[in-house]
Amino acid sequence: MSGRKPRRAAAMAALVALVTSGCSAPTGTPSRSVPPSAARTGAVATLGEPVELATGLEAPWGLTFLPDGSALVSERISGEIVRIPAQGGTPRTVGVVPGVHVSSEGGLLGIAASPEFASDRTVFASVSGRDENRVVALTIAGDHGSLAVGRVLLDGIETADRHHGGRIAVGPDGHLWIGTGDAFEPENAATPDSLNGKILRIALDGSVPEDNPGSSAIYSSGHRNVQGIAFGPDGTPYASELGHRTWDEVNVLRAGADYGWPDTEGTAGSTGEAPIATIHPDEASPSGLAYAKGSLWIGALGGQRLWQLPVEGGVAAGAPIGHFAGAYGRIRTVEVAPDGALWLVTSNTDRATWGGTDPRPGDDRILRVEVNEG
Repeated sequence: MSGRKPRRAAAMAALVALVTSGCSAPTGTPSRSVPPSAARTGAVATLGEPVELATGLEAPWGLTFLPDGSALVSERISGEIVRIPAQGGTPRTVGVVPGVHVSSEGGLLGIAASPEFASDRTVFASVSGRDENRVVALTIAGDHGSLAVGRVLLDGIETADRHHGGRIAVGPDGHLWIGTGDAFEPENAATPDSLNGKILRIALDGSVPEDNPGSSAIYSSGHRNVQGIAFGPDGTPYASELGHRTWDEVNVLRAGADYGWPDTEGTAGSTGEAPIATIHPDEASPSGLAYAKGSLWIGALGGQRLWQLPVEGGVAAGAPIGHFAGAYGRIRTVEVAPDGALWLVTSNTDRATWGGTDPRPGDDRILRVEVNEG
C-alpha cells in the first residue's frame, strides 16, 4: 500500500505477549521487531470474587455510570437503554433509541454519559443505521428517566453487516472518543477520507477539536475493529482491537498515527505503530476495556475471560493475566464504577457473532468485581 511507513523501533517501548499455548507467528510471516517489556515495578492488582448485580439482559453492549452510581446499559438488538440500580437489582427500561438497524454485529452499541449529566441529562450513543452509522446525543428526562431524541453529532460512518467498532468514551480531555470498524472492507482503515477503521475524536457538540491531527474527526487510522477505549491516570489513551486470525491488539493511541491494518496485524507485518501487547484471537477477541489500579482490564468474547494487562506510562509492565476463563462466557464490556470496582457485562444471549456459547440461566448478567491493590 502506497504511503505506508515502517514502524520506527526507536519510537516504541512495547511488550508483545504471546499468551496462547505454543502460539507463535505463522511461518514466513514478517514480524515487527519489538523491544523487551518494561520491568514490573511493584505487585500486580488482584481481583475479588464476582458478585451478581443484574440478570435477564438481552444482548447488552454498552454501559455508562450516572452521578448517583446507577448505570445505563444499551441492548444491541432491542435498541433499548435500561437502568441498573447502584447496588444492583432488576433492570428497568428507560426507552428505545430510534433508527437502530440490526445486523450481525450492528445495532445499538456503545453509550457514554455526559460529564455534566446532572445538569444536561445527556447520554451519547453509537448507533448502526440502515444506510450509515452515527453518533447521537440523547436526553434522559425526569427523576426516573425517560428517553428523548437528541441530535446527531457525527454521521457518514460506513455501515455493513459486521465490523462496526462502536465503543465510545468521554476522555479526560472532555472530548468524545469513538472506535470504528473497517465495515468489512479492510482498505477503509488506510483510506484517509474514510471514517472507518479509525479512532475518531470530537467535541461534545460534534465539532472537530483544534488539536486533532487534521481538519476531520480522525485521530488515528489503520484499525480493524476497535471495541475498547480507556484512559490511564496520566491521560494515556488505550484501545483494544479485534484482529483477524493472527493477533488481537492493545494499542496506545497517538495523534495522527497509523496502526498498520490491513498490511499488518499485530506483529505480523512491518507497517504502522506496534501494539503494546498481542493475544491470539482464540484466547481473546477483545471488546470492552477499562483501567484500574495499574492494569488494563479487557473483556474477551471468543476467549470468554477477563484479561489483565499491567501497564505503566503507556508501556506494558508484564504479560497478560487471564481471569474467570469460561466461568461466565463471553465478556462484552468492562467499566470502572464510581467506587473503583469493575462491572462486567456478559454477552451470551447475543448469538449472531462468532465464538458464541449457550446462554446460562439468568443470562445476560452484570457482575461486580473488587480490584485489590497488589
